[in-house]
Amino acid sequence: MKDNQTLYRYEFKYLVNEKVSEQIKENVIKFMNVDEFARKMNSNSYFVSSIYFEDDFNTNFTEKIDGNKIRKKFRIRNYSKDLNNDPIFLEVKGRNLDRTFKKRTKIDYEDIITINNRRNINSLLKKYPNNDIINQFIFELYKKNLKPKIIVNYSRTPFANSQGLYFRLTFDKEISSAKTNSNFLDNMAYNQHVLCKAGFTILEVKFDRSIPLWFHRIIQTFELNRVSISKFVVGMCYLKLGTETSD
Repeated sequence: MKDNQTLYRYEFKYLVNEKVSEQIKENVIKFMNVDEFARKMNSNSYFVSSIYFEDDFNTNFTEKIDGNKIRKKFRIRNYSKDLNNDPIFLEVKGRNLDRTFKKRTKIDYEDIITINNRRNINSLLKKYPNNDIINQFIFELYKKNLKPKIIVNYSRTPFANSQGLYFRLTFDKEISSAKTNSNFLDNMAYNQHVLCKAGFTILEVKFDRSIPLWFHRIIQTFELNRVSISKFVVGMCYLKLGTETSD
């Protein structure tokens, strides 16, 4: 995904146990390739860590469980347990009617420190001129008093369509979450994480226009049922920071 590129797509999600997940992968590999980044890893999977920002009223959480068709949230994402040496991205992820959207920009470790301390945060506007994500993030940070709320980690096995229209599958498992606060760099110890949905995998189906016929057969064979699930919401619930039933 290119820096500052907005990716619009449809997303369907399924919650499956480990046995079914492995069986689906055995079928998928006949039609798709493991993502190029994941192929560099021995297990064809990579680590994902996201720090989610929220306001004092849990607005992002509430909008998700209420099914709002227009919503967005900010997160800092990286693909390693070493923030200091690997790429870090500031992302905005949301929904616009029936499609989801995602946009990200690469930032430096020093920027994490700036955001963490909230000192001279406006300096990012000069460092990244005309950067929509940085502008939106700082605006929302002040407007809504956004703060880092939780960290969500998981292992991802991704598959990409080898040809034709955009079609992508991701298998996310070993999901864990931990509370955080404004000093999130000080409390990223992974032994503080709570395991979420143990024994289950979230299968995400991401596509531009349509789902291939062969995957429709997989849906029928394994009797997959779409669910509305968010790793952010799952983490919030497991940490008792919110409940999935709203008043």
